[in-house]
Amino acid sequence: MVTKPARMYTKISGPAYTRRDFMGGVPYPKITTFTHGNQKRDFPIEFRMIAEESCQIRHSALEAARISINRKVSESLGLDNYFFQIRPYPHHVIREHKMATGAGADRISSGMRNAFGKPVGTAARVHANDIIMVARVTPEGAKQMKEALHKASIKLPTPCRIEITKGKDIAGKIGI
Repeated sequence: MVTKPARMYTKISGPAYTRRDFMGGVPYPKITTFTHGNQKRDFPIEFRMIAEESCQIRHSALEAARISINRKVSESLGLDNYFFQIRPYPHHVIREHKMATGAGADRISSGMRNAFGKPVGTAARVHANDIIMVARVTPEGAKQMKEALHKASIKLPTPCRIEITKGKDIAGKIGI
């Protein structure tokens, strides 16, 4: 079955649907690793990716953003010169009423309006000004990390801004 467009699930409506013990067949989230890089080192520069609007981010979008950042930064900096963490966890279960399509499907599917649906995936609910990702890096890799965070923000369904929360003076000297 083809994944429906993200615009169908990006708006937050109604209460969160999270009680997995009452529902069967919820697929596991595609994203499994939320932290990458060197966790023990203290880095001088910290970036934060902050959501500007409230939305739901599907687990596949979080995984695509994670892969994008990890590939770009690990190739250029190495595994010991950065750290990044994804903050939201996809708890909310997304349901879908699978309707018949094709010729004559209007007779079959018209009687099931507002159907409950079956679980097809999970999403993380993010509100305006919530932190989506935190990245720490050395001054040599600050430009690569900022560019990687920007490319990852394009894969998410909400506009994001990238702020420097630690080491603004160092980043200013570099030209970021």
